Amino acid sequence: SKKLPQYVAALAAAGGAFAAGTVLGWTSPAQTEIVDNGSGYDFPVSDNQFSWVGSAMNLGAATVCIPIGILINMIGRKWTMMMLVLPFILGWVLLITATNVGMMYASRYILGIAGGAFCVTAPMYTGEIAQKDIRGTLGSFFQLMITIGILFVYAIGAGLEIFWVSVVCGILPLIFGAIFFFMPESPTYLVSKDRSESAVKSIQWLRGKEYDYEPELAELRETDREIRDNKVNVWAALNRPVTRKALAISLGLMFFQQLCGINAVIFYSSRIFKEANTGIGPRWATILIGIMQVVATFVSTLVVDKLGRRILLLASGAAMAVATTAIGVYFYLQGQDEAQVENLGWLPVASLCIFIIMFSLGFGPVPWLMMGELFATDIKGFAGSLAGTSNWLLAFVVTKTFDDLNKALGIGGTFWLFAGLTVVGVFFVFFAVPETKGKSLNEIQQELAGKRS
Repeated sequence: SKKLPQYVAALAAAGGAFAAGTVLGWTSPAQTEIVDNGSGYDFPVSDNQFSWVGSAMNLGAATVCIPIGILINMIGRKWTMMMLVLPFILGWVLLITATNVGMMYASRYILGIAGGAFCVTAPMYTGEIAQKDIRGTLGSFFQLMITIGILFVYAIGAGLEIFWVSVVCGILPLIFGAIFFFMPESPTYLVSKDRSESAVKSIQWLRGKEYDYEPELAELRETDREIRDNKVNVWAALNRPVTRKALAISLGLMFFQQLCGINAVIFYSSRIFKEANTGIGPRWATILIGIMQVVATFVSTLVVDKLGRRILLLASGAAMAVATTAIGVYFYLQGQDEAQVENLGWLPVASLCIFIIMFSLGFGPVPWLMMGELFATDIKGFAGSLAGTSNWLLAFVVTKTFDDLNKALGIGGTFWLFAGLTVVGVFFVFFAVPETKGKSLNEIQQELAGKRS
């Protein structure tokens, strides 16, 4: 069978992740221009207001996760993603034409809806079109394209005014829609809707005309029949001990993914470089961070099926705890006496780099990947939406409270808080998270049930 068409379709779907990445990354160049320099818009935006502009996106993403899970099964993966082009464009248009802060809040909320919906739909689509042997790699395209989207905004933000940055970001979803229009619908969805002819066409598109589609089609039908025969309501499925355990693990991973302080680090990266007096301009600093994220996430896509999920999570957590502790020490000393840290400017920057690289290797992509591995098929959509919702809500809480934590604990204390939580996260992974590398979904379910092979 051919693999190239699957790579094409997965990359096309991940184009939406690229667009979502631009929404996430936008706040970094925007904060410098709008808040610090007071330019970009005809009205002033305070620090506090801008933290709402930043976090409104997370709220939008949190609201949409569960409804989108339902929509995916009604109109399909492909048309759900095509439909998301509308809120993307509406959001950017509102942001470009905003005449007051309220409009900025609204536009970021709408952009969050579009971006968050992609975080549920694109990984599901990719998982369903890919052959087993390349599913891990194709599944990681999603996180990779998000980081490339973030880097893209950092890069164009270095040269363009924020108005033009937003215009470019607004054109991207149109390009995505134009390309993705030509991609096939997921065969899994087509079979579930009894559209066998379309499913055959889709499989042939993805695997090549010469591909013998009968066994695959039979397998899809078999799975579909099992799901129909075992249809239970959501509460019954959630009440299974296995599902409760899987939910606890995936919610735990989401919790520590956000509370290691990643959003705080990204949102305030330019400030860390500025306060650390590195001599590297804040714009170049963020671009550097973007490049490290992309490279490390790419490396993770190559090793996640070889090294396993647990080892990546453990190494990533341990290194991040050390890095945030060091950043905390630097800012704590700086707060006591500026002179102490004159020659220590390299410390927070080096720690920041280690943090970003290790996050992107482990705690960045792995929780999203495992979300698709831990749940039985009949509950996957709902459970995945729950995990997604909690992830975005946590991101909102961290982003929003970061300023308040800084005022209460000092910058140093805040980073120590993140470090402490990350250490708890390492213990959580060590004791609670199973290895899912190279196991079938069935084997994973049995291991969760305690039947260790």
